[in-house]
Amino acid sequence: SMSAWLFEVFEALFALALAPGLVGLIRWIKSRLQSRLGPPPWQPYHELRKLLRKEVVVSHNASWLFRAAPYVVAASTLAGGFLVPLIVVPRRFDMIGDLFVVVYLLLLGTFWLALAGLDPGSAFGGMGASRDVTVAALAEPTTATAIFSLALGAGSTNLGAIVVATMNHPSTVLTPGHLLAFAALFVVALAETGRLPVDNPATHLELTMIHEAMILEYSGKYLALLEWAAGLKLFLFLSLLANLFFPWGIATRFTPAALAWALATLLLKLSAFAVVLAVIETRVAKLRLFRVPELLTASFVLALLAITSSFLLR
Repeated sequence: SMSAWLFEVFEALFALALAPGLVGLIRWIKSRLQSRLGPPPWQPYHELRKLLRKEVVVSHNASWLFRAAPYVVAASTLAGGFLVPLIVVPRRFDMIGDLFVVVYLLLLGTFWLALAGLDPGSAFGGMGASRDVTVAALAEPTTATAIFSLALGAGSTNLGAIVVATMNHPSTVLTPGHLLAFAALFVVALAETGRLPVDNPATHLELTMIHEAMILEYSGKYLALLEWAAGLKLFLFLSLLANLFFPWGIATRFTPAALAWALATLLLKLSAFAVVLAVIETRVAKLRLFRVPELLTASFVLALLAITSSFLLR
């Protein structure tokens, strides 16, 4: 029905609205764990509002690609938000795209951001772009492989169908393939969203920057779009971890009570992941750059083992 389509549009806009708050919540929890007062969880909203009001400064060496990249990154990430199951399954948008579409929509944003980092000709941008492409080359196949191991059991690559299959057979959550896939996707989520131990979102040290190096030349509304898209990407990855592997609470009926319960459980699961990320980033140091491919290769091996386990235990 038309109301179901409209609700799924609302889901994507809800993720877009809540993404900066999730980033702020992680920062606030980290501050508390480090015995600091820290900014409030809603601080990213103030930062975005400030950036949207600021003047845009663009290098004379930058081309149209530099100006177009923030819009492409934001649009591709938001398009991925329409396909990730958040509150209700099955979804009408499942007929439009599946896990491969989601993976390559996110990869499209990474590709354009790397081009934008190279475009002005700055040393930092080129360095960050080369590092980000290296991470993406190892992380994107792992994402597809990890989720595909779940698709084998569901008989479909649609994310909504995978969630429904897991809800119908809850015992699969404790199978080796499921746990291996979760571990692989969790490591990839850290890498793709620029979190420790792969990248440090709170630093501008040239020897350690990856994501921050590519957006160093941006300002004003362009920087606001990129920061917002980065927060939305984190929101989507944590939602995939929460709903693909722990789908309890997601609504399967289009009723107010079921939708309200699904929304509450989603917020609870995202808050739990925010605590986990804050603890990891407080307790773990950043890896040396040449060790990052080793970590991502290990996550890819875990994803392959998850597929092998799914084949053997079918």
